[in-house]
Amino acid sequence: MKFDGSGQHRRHARMPIRSIALISMGPFSWITEVENIAATGLFVHRPDEWVAGAGESGVLDLLLGDDLHIHLEASVTRLTPTHVGFAYTSIPEDKEHALWSLLGEYAENMDQPGAATDTN
Repeated sequence: MKFDGSGQHRRHARMPIRSIALISMGPFSWITEVENIAATGLFVHRPDEWVAGAGESGVLDLLLGDDLHIHLEASVTRLTPTHVGFAYTSIPEDKEHALWSLLGEYAENMDQPGAATDTN
């Protein structure tokens, strides 16, 4: 999170996206849909049979668009009855540029006057 100067916390811009993620944590794995993605993590639909708790780490394989596959490490930061939030802990150097490019255009549009901000 960032501070907005008023002492209030502000979340990074989250880009809504339709995508699939494969989550692997120890002997468990799930396929789920990505709700949104940000520079620091992503928010997914909570898979059936979910067993991991906050603070646990795993590997995510994201399929973004037709030709972008990102394999990264992340930890669980938020759990709701319907969603799981992850924070990236490691992004391969060869995928960083592709991820930042994907998010960059969205963030630039969010900075425009009159753009809606996501407080989720």
